[in-house]
Parts: sequence; structure tokens; C-alpha cells
Amino acid sequence: MLASLVTLFSFHSHALSAEPSGKIVVSAAVSLKNAFEEIGKIFETKNRVLVLFNFGASGDLARQIGGGAPVDVFASAARKDMDEIERQGLVLPGSRADFAANTVVLVAPAHEKNSPRSFGDLRTERVQRIAVGNPKSVPAGRYAEEVFTYYKIRSALDGKLVYAENVRQVLDYVARGEVDAGVVYATDVVARAKEIKTAATAPEESHSPVVYPVAVIKGTRNEKMAKEFLALVMSPEGRRVLEKYGFRMAGRGK
Repeated sequence: MLASLVTLFSFHSHALSAEPSGKIVVSAAVSLKNAFEEIGKIFETKNRVLVLFNFGASGDLARQIGGGAPVDVFASAARKDMDEIERQGLVLPGSRADFAANTVVLVAPAHEKNSPRSFGDLRTERVQRIAVGNPKSVPAGRYAEEVFTYYKIRSALDGKLVYAENVRQVLDYVARGEVDAGVVYATDVVARAKEIKTAATAPEESHSPVVYPVAVIKGTRNEKMAKEFLALVMSPEGRRVLEKYGFRMAGRGK
């Protein structure tokens, strides 16, 4: 399992001002990829510490941590997955904080003229395939199920849903026109606006709050650097990066 985890690491290739004095491993929800890679570069420059990222579905990352993966920091796209590893005693006490929030949106191929314009349109015959994250491991998939239930359309979507491993895969399906629509986060659309358009925004009352918690993993050998990475994420500088990629701010603490 550890070998497979290493293959997921995203390494920064830019040159540091000096040889790195250490490294930290950050497992983070794939929807954080663009923002966290930028924050990682800032952290590396300031601390001469290499940041290795492991991006994936929050549920999968939580299971990796539960299985003993060598992770220093975990950032999830849902409180549920952080709650799970905290119940296992894997979160360093006092380190957990909510740092960002997001919005659930319905998306469609950018140049498709006959695309759905509301969640209700997903029931119509012109919509045959809808990409969503697998709700067993992808928070966006769980939020999608809640939205479908809110609009009382879930039963009408049987046979239409195409399950993806993470939100990036949902975006790929939509961008290539392999599905008629998909459910992702508002931030996911920012970097791919030429390929994907927002068809509808889910009201806040239609799903659980999309809140991102972050924490240091208990037992890390790099506690000082892990805490400093969290401090950067929560700092005004980190917040500016998150806002640049469309994230909203969340209150601190659980």
C-alpha cells in the first residue's frame, strides 16, 4: 500500500534557493490541487522543506492514513472523513481546523447548447449520462446525492449516473462530452472555464456544508514543519491563494 501511495505523490520541480533540509507529506482532496500546489511552493521557498503532495478522494486518503501511510498533514473536502481518522486517534490533538468552504454546482460541456439549466432538468430525456463522484469515497458524490434528494429527483436518475473516482475525473468526463452533465465544486470550474460551464448552483440548504478541515497526523516525525504548513494555510497569505482559486473562508475549529 505504501508503494502505491508513493506513485501518487506530486513533486514540485522548481528549484529551491538551497538544498531542502527535510520534507513533509500532505494528503489532500483533489479539489485542493491547484491552490495547495501554490501554497506548497510558498512554503518550500520560506522553509527549505520539500512538500510532497498526495491528491485523491478524501475517503481514500483517510483509509490510507488509517492503514499506516506516512502522512504528516491531511486536508479533506468533508468533515466526515476527518471525523473518521480522528475517531481512530490519528489526529494530533489541537491541530484540527476548518480552513475553507466551497459550493456545489451542476456543470455541462462549455459549448453544448442543449445542456441542462437546472437540477430538475436532469430528469428529462435529453440528459442520459450524469457524472458524479462515488459517494463511498468522494465527498462531492455525497453532496450530489443530498442535492438529488432535496429536489426529489434521485429515483429518476437510476441508470443515468456515472461514478467517478474523484472530482477531476468528473470534470474530464464532462469536458470530453462523454456525459451530459456532472456535479462538482464551484472551484473546479475556475481552471477549466473554456471546457466546462456552470449550469446551476445548488442552494446551501440542499446539502451538508462543504467545509474543508485540515490537521496534523498524530505520530508524524515532522510535527514542527507540519504545524507550520497548517499555519501558512490559515494565514492571510494562504487565504489569498485559496480565494484566488474560488474557495470561501471557513471558521476555525470543528
